[in-house]
Amino acid sequence: MYITSREKSIIELIIKTSGKHTALSIATQLNVSVRTVQRDLKSIEKILQSFELNLTRNTHEGLSIDGKNEQVFRLVQHLMGNHPIDQTPQERKLHLLLALLQEESYKTQVLAGDLGISITTLTTYLDELTEWLKNFNIVITRKRGVGIELAGTEENKRKAQAAYFLHFFNEELIESLFLLQEGKFPEAKILDYFDPEYLLAIDGVLNSTFNRVHSRLADSGYIGLIVHIYVTLQRNESQFFLEKDFKKISELSDENNLMNKIGKELSTKLEVSFTIDDISYLAAILKGSKLHAADAVPYDSVLLGQLIRNLIKDVSAQLQIDLTMDFPLYQGLLAHMEPSLFRIKQEMGLYNPLTEDIKRKYPVLFLAVKTSLEKGFTEIKEFPEDEIAFIVLHFGSALVLREEEISIRALIVCPTGIGTSKMLASRIKKEIIEIETVEIKTIKDIQQQGSLKNYDVIISTVRLPYIDSDYILVSPLLSEENILNIRNYLRKNIENFTKNKRYGSHSAHKDTVTKKEDGELKEVLQELKDAQQSIESIMDNFRFYRLPHLKGHPEIIEEMVRMAEAEELLMGADDVVESLKEREKKGGLGIPGTGMGLFHTRHKNVKELIFQVAHLDEYRLVKGMDGNDVHMKNLLLMLAPEELSVKQQEIVSLISSSLIESNESIMIFSSSDEEMINRRLEAIFLDYLYTNLIKG
Repeated sequence: MYITSREKSIIELIIKTSGKHTALSIATQLNVSVRTVQRDLKSIEKILQSFELNLTRNTHEGLSIDGKNEQVFRLVQHLMGNHPIDQTPQERKLHLLLALLQEESYKTQVLAGDLGISITTLTTYLDELTEWLKNFNIVITRKRGVGIELAGTEENKRKAQAAYFLHFFNEELIESLFLLQEGKFPEAKILDYFDPEYLLAIDGVLNSTFNRVHSRLADSGYIGLIVHIYVTLQRNESQFFLEKDFKKISELSDENNLMNKIGKELSTKLEVSFTIDDISYLAAILKGSKLHAADAVPYDSVLLGQLIRNLIKDVSAQLQIDLTMDFPLYQGLLAHMEPSLFRIKQEMGLYNPLTEDIKRKYPVLFLAVKTSLEKGFTEIKEFPEDEIAFIVLHFGSALVLREEEISIRALIVCPTGIGTSKMLASRIKKEIIEIETVEIKTIKDIQQQGSLKNYDVIISTVRLPYIDSDYILVSPLLSEENILNIRNYLRKNIENFTKNKRYGSHSAHKDTVTKKEDGELKEVLQELKDAQQSIESIMDNFRFYRLPHLKGHPEIIEEMVRMAEAEELLMGADDVVESLKEREKKGGLGIPGTGMGLFHTRHKNVKELIFQVAHLDEYRLVKGMDGNDVHMKNLLLMLAPEELSVKQQEIVSLISSSLIESNESIMIFSSSDEEMINRRLEAIFLDYLYTNLIKG
């Protein structure tokens, strides 16, 4: 059993002066706040219970320990033998973080004493924690006479605490959970924080709930949700509650409904309580953790879909390999990016244990994806490397995750070519893993050699006014600014590195052809048939309506669905309409800056693919996909069967992404010209068939 030095001191004081010490007198003696002592007393009560003892208070709030003398003697013996356990620096920093999160302020000497470390070590740990907590907008202040304080919102404190466990103790948590599931309970709290029974109960409720609703999380998301739920319970128990103005998720969302069920079940099982704010906070964590099946992503994500197509196009250009027609890549990214962007915007943080391996194995791909993300997703201030690494894996899968055959060659030029240049070369290879080979030459060498085309980047410690190639001027000691300049140069010149080199052993086109040759003829024919039938359905079922007698867009949608039912394109119109309403409740469907709204659902009652347009007599106000209001003039309705083949999904996705692929597309689909929209659809499908089937 782990007992902190302060808990030990409090127990010893109570034993020595039974009934005389109050929380206030103990706080004065130990130089901490009364609130801190009261929180420690709660932990002490649990410790005493394990020795069959009770903590009692007399009429004057004096504290004493009640129980059999032999049990008190056992407790004293345990305290005498309770020495601080050996801990890694990371574990000590964890205890430091937990202490700061539990207390408003701490005296430096008291904190160092509680943690069993020197003041010098404490200062170092505080510096490291201060830097790490900046990611969560939490500040550690150190003031003479006041002590050490941690300032930030309760929401950010919870996120930081959970993130610290997940980032630095991920493997320990997974292993502990596995052992608990096997019935192997540790004697003490896991990581001196997690109650094993609570942890197992949370795991059990989550597991049964997700099985019931046929939903799933990635392993990292599942462990993350368990930790966040536990942290929520612990913070509530310590009387730390969420502020009323924290970022809330819609109470109508699937995540909020699911979290409500989980909260109620845990409340019954553990005799705990969750506030409405707790449920909303945890629903946001759940939303950022959900693993979407690639074929279940709604294709009305027009804005995100366009950003992803631009991302694929930009990465393709940098790598000199065309991935723009790789639908599984697009589909996988569409499923991944929505929760990823939500996590980043909510500052939730995500631990990816593969990040360093991915950066090391695929440096050029990582660099290309990072550059393209920052270029395309401008509303994101900074993409965390852990998130980038997950996205790199999607591109890696599209490239069959072959080893990169692209190696960046660097030339270092210095006056002598020895001594400092070798040290510089070592530092460059260490600091910039993208550079695989480094050569060192003197100024005289490069004057005699002439051409420098064999090198991707030239780094010099002196000015080179007589060469035609670009070069980066650095200090022989390679400053942080120099490293940044080299990295920026590499990011801007990826296309030049890949131009005359190969990414992987084969081109994407050759792989596609090989797959088709190796695949079953029936499968290929079925793909062709699916594509043909999907396109024919869209074109045959296209309708353009003007419905001036209907005012609100819900009535217009209902009328369009009923007309489709009359044509036997679907059955049970009421259920389809209800499905469309439910989709609209979950988020805006207006396409910003276009005057269009895309209303979409997949339903078992729909027999064929349907794409139709209603031109409104006046603008209707609808919620946009970006959360702002959109003035809608054209209502686009897209209906699809619940079960779709890959080719059918591709056709549906093709339409939604084509709506805003250019200003011309926006102008046509938002117009009142039925013939022009029809011709545009034909052009989209002809281009698709030519690119994917005829030319391919």
